[in-house]
Amino acid sequence: MLEAIKNRRSTRKYQNRKVEREKIEQLFESVRLAPSGSNTQPWRFIVVESAETKEKLTAADNHQKWMLAAPLFIVCVADSQCRMGNHAVIKLDENSANPELKQIIRDTAIAIDHLLLEAENLGLSTCWTAWFEQNAVKPILHIPEDKYVCGIITLGYGDEMPKQRPRKPLNEIVRYEKW
Repeated sequence: MLEAIKNRRSTRKYQNRKVEREKIEQLFESVRLAPSGSNTQPWRFIVVESAETKEKLTAADNHQKWMLAAPLFIVCVADSQCRMGNHAVIKLDENSANPELKQIIRDTAIAIDHLLLEAENLGLSTCWTAWFEQNAVKPILHIPEDKYVCGIITLGYGDEMPKQRPRKPLNEIVRYEKW
């Protein structure tokens, strides 16, 4: 597993090659097995292959044109209903103060990381993008107000191998027993 973690990069150039359905399903199997607080499993995913929809999402994601080279996008959505129940419908966006929002984002981020690492394991490349606001992405995919888009993952066969970026040494990021 450490090799997949070491080799994973944010890829922005992709081959013009379709991703096999079996690999997509295997990615989602890794996501399905991710841990979550109280086993709520708040993640939901929308697979986007339509050129028209990808163009709209790219425009919403700060016009990052490189995204269009990826054969598919995976839009990662945190579902507040998993923690709050169907009776509570609240609007979730960047300004929401609701503590449940932080929990569903945390849990969905864990699932997204499972997806990224399994993609690497399958020989696929990814980039997690999030340079958008909720009100720009939700209408494109008809995502309800009480959901929160955590990211748009570009996915495909990479056409580049970005260099590893510098990482901080362990002694800068790990402490034992106290700060």
